[in-house]
This record gives sequence, structure tokens and C-alpha cells, in this order.
Amino acid sequence: MRLPCGPGGAEERVPLKATEASFPDFAVAELADELDLRARLEPYADRLWDGELGGLPTLHLDDFSALPFLDGIAGVEAYQHRARIRAADGDVFAAVVPPSTGYEGYCRDTLKLGSPDFLACEPVAGHLAVARACGETEARQELVRRARAAGGLLIHPFMGIEEVWELAASVAEQAGVRVQVVAPPPPATWLANDKKLFGRVVLRVLGAEWLVETFAERDGAKLAARLLELSSRHPQVALKRLRCASGMGNEVFDGSRLRRIGPAEVERLVRGFLERTEWTGGEDVLAVAWEETPISPSVQLWIPPLGVAQPRLDGIYEQILEGPEKVFAGSRPSTLPERVNVTLGEAALRVSSVLQELGYAGRCSFDLLLLGDPEGEFRIRFVECNGRWGGTSTPMHLVDRLV
Repeated sequence: MRLPCGPGGAEERVPLKATEASFPDFAVAELADELDLRARLEPYADRLWDGELGGLPTLHLDDFSALPFLDGIAGVEAYQHRARIRAADGDVFAAVVPPSTGYEGYCRDTLKLGSPDFLACEPVAGHLAVARACGETEARQELVRRARAAGGLLIHPFMGIEEVWELAASVAEQAGVRVQVVAPPPPATWLANDKKLFGRVVLRVLGAEWLVETFAERDGAKLAARLLELSSRHPQVALKRLRCASGMGNEVFDGSRLRRIGPAEVERLVRGFLERTEWTGGEDVLAVAWEETPISPSVQLWIPPLGVAQPRLDGIYEQILEGPEKVFAGSRPSTLPERVNVTLGEAALRVSSVLQELGYAGRCSFDLLLLGDPEGEFRIRFVECNGRWGGTSTPMHLVDRLV
């Protein structure tokens, strides 16, 4: 296991047993059948990544448009320039807003990250929808030209959303060459990024003791009842939307207060949350036990396509979280005891192996909670999967390129 120690730091390697461990076949088969994954993945088969990253030009793009509640974050449009961190000579990275003055020179001349080309796209569906902008005539023609000249193209996105796969199909059809997407197809992307579906994977692979107590409902009154039920067993409880990032779709409640104000007032709080998070009734909302702990590890993984190689553990970090909803503010390399890191790594590799079996490929990370005493008796809970590049994996990858 590799534990990044920051720029210029050493690497520590700890033996892992997870690669030799087996898990029940039903962990994959039953869930795949329930979700009809075979049929849902088939339309993307012609654009699946073969596992090779060299030899073809790569389009890097960071399209955040599928994640809710990001529009209100100051400067969020600049996040799409994180894609430059992955780009190298012969590549192209795209955005719909210009980079900051001096950014490219710093990446090229100071950080020595090569000289990729910048594809400036005109926004067509807001300032976060980079993939759709790349599909417009002028930008698409440039990608077609590059793909045709090289005999193929890779598209390496922030997240494997539908618009990215549509862009790959459009360029491939016009260029007459194969275009591959270095990310999971949308059904596998959302299997990972949907908190309820990911919880079902963890449940099958590791068991209920690796999850916080959780209920899923689509009715305000039922959610209120679930919160009250949870409040009888837990000091704090919370509501969670399924597909939000960085704690943006969470609201935490004091359990004793909920019991004190009673069902009608709790339901009013629930409906206020649903309204604020623009819930339309089409998906479940989670009512969960909110376990209080200052330690929230993030396990970073790279998952090759099935049959190419086993998932790789790239690092374990401790997240820096702010406020009662635990909004992500950064991370640092793990300072946890070795046996904690080994336990985290083994569990993460088992879960990532099942995600791989279910069609996932590319960058991935898991957020967890460490309960109890890291130096003594401890328990680990999976919170969610980030089936995408993110605020820890991007700087981690940059450090890897530099050192």
C-alpha cells in the first residue's frame, strides 16, 4: 500500500491481503441482475476504454454539470481548468471559460507538465457543461481532425456522464475512428456516485457493520418518521440527497431536539430541506445516523477495465471537513496507525473489485468514517463513493507527476 507523504515525501509500502481475498459471487451477480446492468451497459460497448493511456491524443475535460448545488459556489467555473493537471504533450484540454492569466505558463514552464493545447469552447448550456460545448461544430471539428490524424482519440473526463459518451460517439462517427472514454459508462458512473446504490454494494461485499444506519424514502412524512426513529438511537441524525458532492446535499439535526419538537414540526423541517435542495420526488432521500468523529479518511483508487489489471490503491488521506454538514475543505496524507491504513486499504480494494466487475473503470475514491480509538478498538464506516476526479485525487495526481 502506498501512502503519499506530500511533495518530495517518501512512500511507505504495507502488505495487503485484499488482492488475495475472495468475496461471494452474489455480491456482483445479484446486484447486476437487479439493476439490469448488462443490458444498460451494452449501448456503450463501442466506446469502452481498453486500459491503455499512451499512444493516442487525449482530450481532458472537467464537466461538473451533473452535480447539483455547485452554481452558487464562487469561482466554480474555474474548476474546469483542473483538467490541465492531467494533460501532457500531444493532449488537449477543454473549457468554456478562459484560464487565469499566467496559469498555462506556470503549468508548462514551472511545473514542467508539458505543452498540451487548449480548446476554448463557446458555452451552450451554462458555464459548467463542457462536454456539450465540445460537441458544438467548431470544437467538434477540431477533435475530429485530431482523432482522424492519430487514428483514434481518448476522452478523459472528470466524470463519465452521458454527455461525455455522446461526444465520443459524435466524434467517432464523423472521424471514422474509435474514440474511447477513460471513465465508466453512465450506468456504472451512477452506481458509484449514488449513495443508496453504493451502499448496496458495500452491504453485499462487507456487511451492514460497515455502513451507518440508513433509511431511504420518497415521502416527507415517512422521512420525518425515520428521523425520529433514528433519533431514539443516535445523538445526531441527518438527511442526505443521493448525488451531491462535498456535503452540499446534507442537513444535520440534533436528535434530542427532534424528539422534543414532535412529528409535525419534524415533518416541517424535512419539507424545508426538500424544498431547499430542489427535490422533485423522483428519487429517494436518505435518513441516516450522523456519526460524530473528527477522522474521515479518503481512500484513493485507480480502477482499470475488467480483465486488464486489478484495482490499484493510490493513497489514503485524512479529509479536512468544515461545519456541521462536514463540507470538504481539503485533505492531507494519512497519519493514522499502520493497522488502520491496512484495514482501510483492504476494505477499499474489495469494494473496488466489485465495482470493476460491475463495469466501473477510471479514477475513484471512497469517503469513510473512523469511529473509536485509532490506537485501540476502532470501527470503519463507508460514507460514499466519489466516482470521479476530485479535490483530493487531482492534487495527488499532480504530486505524482512532479515527484
